[in-house]
Amino acid sequence: MKQSYTTILFTGILLMAALPLAAQKNQQKPPNIGASFLLVNPDARSSGTGDATTGLDPDPNALFSNAAKIVFAGDWGVSANYSPWMWELNNNQSNMAYVSAYKTWNTTEGIGVSMKYFNYGQVTFRDDNGTVMQDFNPREFAIDAAYARKLGEHMSLAITARYIRSQLGQGSFNSLQQKPASAVAGDVSYYYQNSVDKLDFGNRYSLGVSVTNIGTKLQYTDDNTRKSFLPMNLRIGGGYTFVHTHEHEFTIAADINKLMVPTPPTYVLDANGNETSQILKGKDPNRGVVDAIFSSFGDAPGGFNEEIREYTIGSGIEYAYKQAFFVRTGYFYEHPNKGYRQHFAAGLGVRISDIGLDIAYLIPTDGSLREKKTLKFSLVYNIGKAVQP
Repeated sequence: MKQSYTTILFTGILLMAALPLAAQKNQQKPPNIGASFLLVNPDARSSGTGDATTGLDPDPNALFSNAAKIVFAGDWGVSANYSPWMWELNNNQSNMAYVSAYKTWNTTEGIGVSMKYFNYGQVTFRDDNGTVMQDFNPREFAIDAAYARKLGEHMSLAITARYIRSQLGQGSFNSLQQKPASAVAGDVSYYYQNSVDKLDFGNRYSLGVSVTNIGTKLQYTDDNTRKSFLPMNLRIGGGYTFVHTHEHEFTIAADINKLMVPTPPTYVLDANGNETSQILKGKDPNRGVVDAIFSSFGDAPGGFNEEIREYTIGSGIEYAYKQAFFVRTGYFYEHPNKGYRQHFAAGLGVRISDIGLDIAYLIPTDGSLREKKTLKFSLVYNIGKAVQP
């Protein structure tokens, strides 16, 4: 069992979860994380706007990115989401599913629950000689429970508790016993919406901030010194709705994200060009969770220029006709040195009474390490109209 074999195991799974660890140019590397499936947006509606989730009207899928929105979503609602994840690369075996539900009361409080499940299909592991070692079905899931409360007429706050289970391998590799990893985490989110009379009457605008996946590390082997950070993430976003008439409505939205985990340092190379354990630039990535969060904004070995490249941005626009037919488009950008997820997005949606059906299609740009094709489907049943500012 070669050392490279364990690397293939974890790197391959992270690639399928949309955070590839390749394209490392100029010795700049993306942060190393576990359970990267937590970052994948399951909602077809906001996927159609380039993963700009915060600025859209609240619905049950808001539990993924900003649970504080649910107190403005209506009385109660449920959603079911599905994606045949990377079907071209894995013979239609891998898929993602997400279900969510919320309930509000007293016009000020709300609770929500959700579950995300990733199935990566059957993976065949081989040694350096090509001999089949085993077949395995990697899978991961997370279960959430959230509580949200209004802080006034236009703003709200929410906290979320999360249990994560990640099973990426089994057996013994390089004298290390592989095992499922578990973790607990929490989110804190803030949301604000209001209206303003510009261009025309009653235009809605919103903004939100969420800090997600703050929790314990994942341990995939029996070696206590080898642990992975969760994808602790800061999301800041907002949206603006204009041409707010009975028939037509446009909403523009944008989100900025930053992983709050250590940036890999630059190590001193030996005479053969291999990395040693001595750090040349940057900081030791083996640190506590709290230290990692606060130091992640200034620990890149390349300084400010590298640090700014660790931010991703998603933006898009949604057009609604009589709140019954929706057309969406958007773009998501991540720097080539930091993961290289870049794609255009397109989406359609229909609403009949309280039921909505959305579909999104992601189109990767040339050179992007994003999956070749991705379709997402969402079915939403929402009782009670969303609270308007």
